[in-house]
Amino acid sequence: MARILSIDYGKKRSGLAVSDPLQIIANGLATVETVRLLDFLADYLHEEEVERIVVGLPKTMNNQPSENMKRVEPFVNRLRKLYPHIPVEYYDERFTSRMAHQAMIDGGLKKKLRQDKELVDEISATIILQGYMESRKRL
Repeated sequence: MARILSIDYGKKRSGLAVSDPLQIIANGLATVETVRLLDFLADYLHEEEVERIVVGLPKTMNNQPSENMKRVEPFVNRLRKLYPHIPVEYYDERFTSRMAHQAMIDGGLKKKLRQDKELVDEISATIILQGYMESRKRL
């Protein structure tokens, strides 16, 4: 099996996570400046076999697209053109930042580390990926 890659796409930074080859566990991969994201992905996809890319779907609490959707959608369209052999899917990202902060607290991270937005983005991508993989198990 190949890995699944998830992206928590942001205006300034994007968090990335990847599954193990058996697609059981999600692990944080990196946080990349969004302007460098496509270059990072080109390098990563050249080195690793990725079966699918999951991108966080930005929604508001009333299930409407959030402000970030106007940036995410063109990015996803570009991914689909660059890598037509890799399916790209959306997965609801609501609450992932809050869940990432809670995971950091539960993990005993000091306040200074919990304020590290790059770490929050990477953990958010991990939560998106783990949720996606768990939702597929239920099918």
